[in-house]
Amino acid sequence: MRKTTGAIGGLGAALAMSAALGLGASGTAHAAPATTKSLYPPSALVLSVGYGSDDSSVAVQRAVTLSCQPSPTGTHPAPASACAELRAVNGEFSTLAETSEPGRMCTKEWRPVTVTAEGIWDGQRVSYEHTFANNCLKNAAVSQVFDF
Repeated sequence: MRKTTGAIGGLGAALAMSAALGLGASGTAHAAPATTKSLYPPSALVLSVGYGSDDSSVAVQRAVTLSCQPSPTGTHPAPASACAELRAVNGEFSTLAETSEPGRMCTKEWRPVTVTAEGIWDGQRVSYEHTFANNCLKNAAVSQVFDF
């Protein structure tokens, strides 16, 4: 009989202690609402420019970071305008590279310049590469995304 009384007494003491600390069954736990979270941030990019004809042989000259959400930030010199341009084309980097300044004249020398974009855009993995024939043609692109 002694063991039963001790066990009941111990249980009563535990319930009294939990009630005093506010841990009893009468309290309700409030959990944060369940939200879908991606493994990746909404946008985080590393942009690079270098000399060479493709990503495997390019000698990277410059690289910057660009994040567009929740606000434009990064080491890019003009993150707000670069993010605005990317939003306008729904993250299609090829559209930005193909649009060039009208009337711009460049020589036909072959000194390839390759630009790359690696990271996440709007929650999706991005890996983009484009080679311009020379630096003049790269600078003729009207986009500020690769202007650094």
